[in-house]
Amino acid sequence: MYKYNDFDEAFIRERTRQFRAQVERRISGALTEDEFRPLRLMNGLYLQLHAYMLRVAIPYGTLDSTKMNQLAFIADKFDKGYGHFTTRQNIQYNWPKLTDVPDMLDALADVEMHANQTSGNTIRNVTSDHFAGATPDEIEDPRPVAELLRQWSTDHPEFQFLGRKFKIAVGASEHDRAVLKSHDVAVQIVKNDAGEVGYKIFVGGGLGRTPIVGQVLYDFIPRQDLLPRVESILSVYNLLGRRDNKYKARIKITVLENGLDEFRELAEKEYARIRPTFHGADLELLEDIRQYFQQPDYLDASTNAFDVAYDADPVFRSWADTNLAPHKNPDYAIATISIKAHGQTPGDATSDQMRVMADIAKEFGHDELRISHEQNVILPHVHKSHLPAVFARLQQAGLATANVGLISDIIACPGMDYCALATARSIPVAQQIATRFDELKLEHEIGQLKIKISGCINACGHHHVGHIGILGLDRAGVENYQITLGGDGSETTTIGERAGPGFAYDEIVPAIERLIYAYLDLREDEEETFLQAYRRVGLSPFKAALYPEAKEKHAA
Repeated sequence: MYKYNDFDEAFIRERTRQFRAQVERRISGALTEDEFRPLRLMNGLYLQLHAYMLRVAIPYGTLDSTKMNQLAFIADKFDKGYGHFTTRQNIQYNWPKLTDVPDMLDALADVEMHANQTSGNTIRNVTSDHFAGATPDEIEDPRPVAELLRQWSTDHPEFQFLGRKFKIAVGASEHDRAVLKSHDVAVQIVKNDAGEVGYKIFVGGGLGRTPIVGQVLYDFIPRQDLLPRVESILSVYNLLGRRDNKYKARIKITVLENGLDEFRELAEKEYARIRPTFHGADLELLEDIRQYFQQPDYLDASTNAFDVAYDADPVFRSWADTNLAPHKNPDYAIATISIKAHGQTPGDATSDQMRVMADIAKEFGHDELRISHEQNVILPHVHKSHLPAVFARLQQAGLATANVGLISDIIACPGMDYCALATARSIPVAQQIATRFDELKLEHEIGQLKIKISGCINACGHHHVGHIGILGLDRAGVENYQITLGGDGSETTTIGERAGPGFAYDEIVPAIERLIYAYLDLREDEEETFLQAYRRVGLSPFKAALYPEAKEKHAA
């Protein structure tokens, strides 16, 4: 992974020094909260319902045991002993004291971490495929490109005060694990017909109150054009994007209102203007960055221990079947640690659990961890012979839940338990759904199913692209939950279809249960997933299951 150079170190330390002085001025009253707000947002600090919240960047989801142990230390010393992993591969601390935040930032800097640009109207933390560098289906590791974009965007003088936040993702596989088309700009590493490696560029994706699937702006651009192309896109958006209405200030609205062709034409003109200012330094920097993303020194050993455990232990076999993915080295596996134990808060990890994951990564995983946008933790490189020992350690820490990709592996935003913008609770709904289907012992029979829950229209829980999406709203002071069906965040990105009227808080779990039983009755065989069944039969039979009273009324 990328290691800070002298400039990085000096830059982060100076930012923290500046913020420490700003905090002192806020506490003394020299700065009002309105004056302090843009300063704290530049450093990832939000003011939530009950306390401040610090959002820490984990660029492209990559960290090592030293960083994870430091996150655990910060959770214990400055928070309540836990952290919350988010859908942007970040971690949030929900209870810091304002006076402690500069010390938290210094502690992050000690391990080459920061909170820059995790909030505010700027280019946010660049995300990527959480299997990057390990999965056999990638063209190349996309993280060097993500790091290049991170360095280019950090404190970029033109893009610190955009009309709204701006999100970039990078992937390198045909199978999209980074929800590329939901981003303002997405970069997919591809090959052209001549076998040359370059980039496909998507623009104008986004969820929130106006969900839009990103469109292809360029099918293929060569490596040397990446930064000037992305900068030209940002420059056009910065000038053309609306600033009169924050709900219409995202680039997706700019593209929608002006049309993709018009936007492309403007981007071409801007590209022609700025391209001569790039003299190949970006390509040289990319090559320098690549040296930090080498493949690990793979272990050459027998995998017999895995085969024996798999055949002898049904509990281990269940975990292996759901939580392991193929690795580019056939003697290895990618192991996903579920942070979704039934009844627990999705994405929350205690400091003790963080330390366990750090220790496992250092001993068995070539000292590397990843955070997924699905709020889980990944061990990208584990030799199969070590997996029984890894599983035993995870069991002891309450981290061996065998549910990755199943109905209880729910994405959920913090909702009204924490967020000042939320209009309904998300966490309790997720907990109740997971607990209910664990009681029914159905989730393995149900198979692959992605439920995503947002506590407001801002869609931080990505409900629009859930196979089943749940959106919590306020209806005259009462929580009301809308259901969308058929959403998809993969390479076949689809915005879910609203099923009908919403449900009260105490009705939403029974409604989901009716949906699932309808799916089990409708599917052609055990291999047909919920999404496949929905695409085959459409909304009508699921709607009938959700609203049986309407069906009875119609029949009468």
